[in-house]
Amino acid sequence: MKPITLFFFALASNAVPGQTAKSSDLTIRTATGTFTGLVDPKFPQILQWRSIPFAKPPVASRRWLPPQKLSSNSSEHRHSTKFPPSCPQHVSAIESFWNLPLTKGNLIYNGAQNDTSGFVGEATSEDCLHLAIWRPTSEPPEGGFPVAFFMTGGGFVMGGVDLPWQNPESWVERSQSHIVVSVNYRVGIFGFPNARGLLAGQQNLGILDQRAALEWVHENIAAFGGNPGRITQWGRSSGAMSADIHAHAWHKDPIAQAYYLESGTAIGISSSLSVDDATFSNFTFVARHVGCDVPCGSDCDNEDGMAELDCMRQVSMIQISNFIGQYGDRGKIPVLTFSLVVDDRVHFSDYKAQAEAGKIAHRPTMLSMTANEFSSLVPWPPANLTKGPNQAEVDAVTIPFAACAPLNSTTYRNRLGPNAPVFRFQYAAEFPNLNVYNWLGAYHNAETSLIFGTYGLLDHIANTTEFQVEVSHSMQDHILTFFKDP
Repeated sequence: MKPITLFFFALASNAVPGQTAKSSDLTIRTATGTFTGLVDPKFPQILQWRSIPFAKPPVASRRWLPPQKLSSNSSEHRHSTKFPPSCPQHVSAIESFWNLPLTKGNLIYNGAQNDTSGFVGEATSEDCLHLAIWRPTSEPPEGGFPVAFFMTGGGFVMGGVDLPWQNPESWVERSQSHIVVSVNYRVGIFGFPNARGLLAGQQNLGILDQRAALEWVHENIAAFGGNPGRITQWGRSSGAMSADIHAHAWHKDPIAQAYYLESGTAIGISSSLSVDDATFSNFTFVARHVGCDVPCGSDCDNEDGMAELDCMRQVSMIQISNFIGQYGDRGKIPVLTFSLVVDDRVHFSDYKAQAEAGKIAHRPTMLSMTANEFSSLVPWPPANLTKGPNQAEVDAVTIPFAACAPLNSTTYRNRLGPNAPVFRFQYAAEFPNLNVYNWLGAYHNAETSLIFGTYGLLDHIANTTEFQVEVSHSMQDHILTFFKDP
């Protein structure tokens, strides 16, 4: 393992100053159409394409099917100036650390909707398989800019491109030397249905969406000035688990030339978010409560499952999402979980065995964790915010998550040889505008705004400090060095 030491001072930037964007730079022809982006006056030295479809809309008969490739239609011209809707997700009515103090940066934009509304997000849609691209106005180097392919976190139940903390505008403008791509993918029951009527390889649709987006980027990013041979697949939390899942599932054809796993791995962690439901009871439970009570005896077969799916495809997304979300908010039993499904094709039951057999992409990998990951993830203590949760409970889950899992992942990757070096670092900083409560420490997701340069979103809590800016720049420069030459 190669250690990374993060020196917390501002590094001298070798970025080339950005150039003034020309209108011709904003219109890009790809294999699936022509897209015109925009220049935001707040960030005049970057070009943005905020909504580019990478697959056919998974609606109607395509609901709960793998992503379908777009046909070549270079005559189609779209204006890619507004962020796409996020994939369907519930806005919980339960107050939590994430939807109260951190609302401004952590939740998808939902217009006038209350952040504890208890309904499906207003700014969500099944027609959500879109990605966004940010690139500098400076001339790309020979071969093109390195590309950071980012997958949002959210526990496989929430997240999207339009999530303020994860907007890379200020970082790309500062660096003038890399491209960031951020992608939507299906979550919850629409992304991980575990339905009887689907084939084994079709249950982890959200992961398949990510792969479809990666393939689109590989085929088209050169048109935006990117280097298709220099793509780093990067994810945060469940996005990091996803990136590691890709490294195993597509180890023979990874596309990515490197991986950055930010607070998540497949080995030792993804199993905690896997669904154990061999009888497909969760999907059927929902179906029966939204008008699709398809008779099914003890010998349920695929024909029954197909009838159930056909019926569920007629039910509105809003009705399905509201039932599941409101059922969960009420704390009902049985608990309904729609997340990763072990199929031993996309998501594996034994990642240790996969790694020991060498069935993992032989690529450089960087892993990072925070020092107190689960302080923000254990049950939130609204009755006593000053005291916070029991630290022993926090440690009991932080140690396996933030110490053991990345260590095991590093151990297996170190056996792959010199072409697959492993780098690790831990984030342990605390800043006034990020640490709403003293007991939080360096919590899960605390480092994200420093990587993206979006820490100012929480200046309503406390002002950004000069040292915080220096730490952010140092982290950005070290991570960018990995993207450029892992």
